[in-house]
Amino acid sequence: MKTDIQLQKDILDELAWDPAVNATDIGVIVKDRVVTLTGHLTSYAEKHAAERAARRVSGVKALAVDIEVRLSPSYKRTDTDIAASAQRAIDGNVAIPANSIQPMVENGWITLSGEVEWDYQRQAAERSVRDLFGVVGVTNLVKIKPKVAPSDIEKGIHDALVRQAEQEAKQLQILVDGSRVTLRGKVHSWTELRAVQGAAWAAPGVETVVNELKVES
Repeated sequence: MKTDIQLQKDILDELAWDPAVNATDIGVIVKDRVVTLTGHLTSYAEKHAAERAARRVSGVKALAVDIEVRLSPSYKRTDTDIAASAQRAIDGNVAIPANSIQPMVENGWITLSGEVEWDYQRQAAERSVRDLFGVVGVTNLVKIKPKVAPSDIEKGIHDALVRQAEQEAKQLQILVDGSRVTLRGKVHSWTELRAVQGAAWAAPGVETVVNELKVES
């Protein structure tokens, strides 16, 4: 198992390696494998990239992102301009059903609302607006409207996990309550945890995923 010092070094190295991140403006604090990213960046897209970079490092038990987005003057736009750009981006994404998602902007922060059938559509909407000029944050409140039976959801998730890693699937517990899925068990890395969570979200009809998986590297 990595020490906190080694984990901190690995995360700093990963941030420095990622061309989408200005690592000099980010601090990394590690205690008992719980990682906190601090500092300030010039765009929300860069903040998201820093978060992804930290999650890629093995040994991370939990992650807190305490990074402030400080837009440079050239990046600043009115909420009206951002809202118009967000709506165009959503309307232009073929993965998102027409008229299903509505963006609202306040002080550069976009809140998405509406209903879709699949999680990938909800995620597509967030990706569409995340990199727009002037955006300092995104809250995704889009709901998934379930259309399948809970038993079908559970079987679909389990089958997907078996296809990806049969041994790991045997060690996991999948609890389905309506459109709510709870994942329990142990995984060996943050990457594996994200893969299991992704399989759960990919199942049709899943509206909420409660991730109680534990990382034991």
